[in-house]
Amino acid sequence: MLGKSRHPGLGRGRGAAVARSVLAVAVAGLVVSCQAFDQTYEPTVAPSSSPQIVDEVQKNDPRAAMGAREHPRIVASYGGEYKDAKTERLVARIAGALTAVSENPSQSYRITILNSPAINAFALPGGYLYVTRGLLALANDASEVAAVLSHEMAHVTANHGIERQKKEEAEVIASRVVAEVLSSNLAGKQALARGKLRLAAFSRNQELQADVIGVRMLAEAGYEPYAAARFLDSMAAYGQYTSVDPEADQSLDFLSSHPNAPQRVELARRHARAFGAQGTVGDRGRDYYLAGIDGLLYGDSPEEGYVRGQTFLHGTLGIRYDVPAGFQIDNKADAVLATGPGDIAIRFDGVADNQRQSLVNYISSGWVTGLKTETIRPTTVNGLEAATARAAADRWEFDVTVVRIGNRIYRFLTAVPQGSTALEPTANVLKSSFRRLTPQEVASLKPLRVRVVTARQGDTVASLAGQMMGTDRKLGLFRLINALDSTSTIKPGDKLKIITE
Repeated sequence: MLGKSRHPGLGRGRGAAVARSVLAVAVAGLVVSCQAFDQTYEPTVAPSSSPQIVDEVQKNDPRAAMGAREHPRIVASYGGEYKDAKTERLVARIAGALTAVSENPSQSYRITILNSPAINAFALPGGYLYVTRGLLALANDASEVAAVLSHEMAHVTANHGIERQKKEEAEVIASRVVAEVLSSNLAGKQALARGKLRLAAFSRNQELQADVIGVRMLAEAGYEPYAAARFLDSMAAYGQYTSVDPEADQSLDFLSSHPNAPQRVELARRHARAFGAQGTVGDRGRDYYLAGIDGLLYGDSPEEGYVRGQTFLHGTLGIRYDVPAGFQIDNKADAVLATGPGDIAIRFDGVADNQRQSLVNYISSGWVTGLKTETIRPTTVNGLEAATARAAADRWEFDVTVVRIGNRIYRFLTAVPQGSTALEPTANVLKSSFRRLTPQEVASLKPLRVRVVTARQGDTVASLAGQMMGTDRKLGLFRLINALDSTSTIKPGDKLKIITE
């Protein structure tokens, strides 16, 4: 996040920036056709003999103008492209095999691996396909990746992107109004949910149609046709694992672009049966797939800093801080957001400080709406020059804290509903923990990666899970990324993924 200084000014005329940015995550889910737990692609080995580039795609398909227009925005919002020759060769091989059996073999595709830990894959008109490295980490063999790619190719050949855009334009506008005006109250959530369900009803047919086409492509390209159902199961498990609030209705975001998961899995299996019994047809390509993703970056990239439990650390900037227990950190491209119980939200970012104005003057310079000027006061945070203030807007109360290090100002904005007693305790956790990293701490920071290990005699699910890093739910994440259930066992020679440095 902070490494590239992509941080718009806080406030920008909106006092409830933090809470609304949280809602904006849901609204943004309406933009692309295959969202949150949609399918992934994954690699295999060998480059395509005719790799496609953006210019060639645009030249071959006039519909690509829409995709070309959105392409830079998509890449920027997902942290740029993930560059790794081995991974790109894997993707190219699968895409080439699928293209030959697609509905439109003359269609050119521009496949981009997005440098994001999010679980996502989607398509734009004209052959623009996107998959995140987060999806690569979740898939377990080449056939699962092929299932995702074939599904996304089906969206392109069926012109779903153009159809969906027409449907979305009015709905997205209405949903943004709901999010902005009604914020997080019940009426707002219900209105937003109704809009999402209308889009879901529209997209269900598209998703199921793409599933039918995708399963056929899988089988005809020589992959196991049951891979689509298997990976849908993995995505459902991922949704349960990442659910912050087990009592919340997670189906609304999922349904905004996907049909009911059990129904979709069963339909995928039914289509696959037409090609033969499970385990008797097609290739999974597990070994060369695992070899292809060994070393894949996992989670946050070094340029964006790292989230380790309740702590955010950035080696390049040399800073760290904690959020309270029970908070979920979301490391976005433009800021680090954290949300906690009771509708509490935190936003953290940094801006250049070339003028070296006093921090008291900086807080009052107009970037915070609803500022209570009488509350501004200079202070220190772990020996660093700082200033704090309070603000209020709409139904929110804010603590604003800014800290100077060198030629940068770091900004914390903590928001709680009016009347909440949690504002000061929450802000104090941030202030007491924000500090410079020592050179030794910076040197010890390393990104997490997917590592493939071969089970030896005596290894168990528990012992291998114990090698995982970056999570306090080691066993759960190990089972998730290896598609293991509670009764699964391992034997010597099995190849498995772990997350470590």
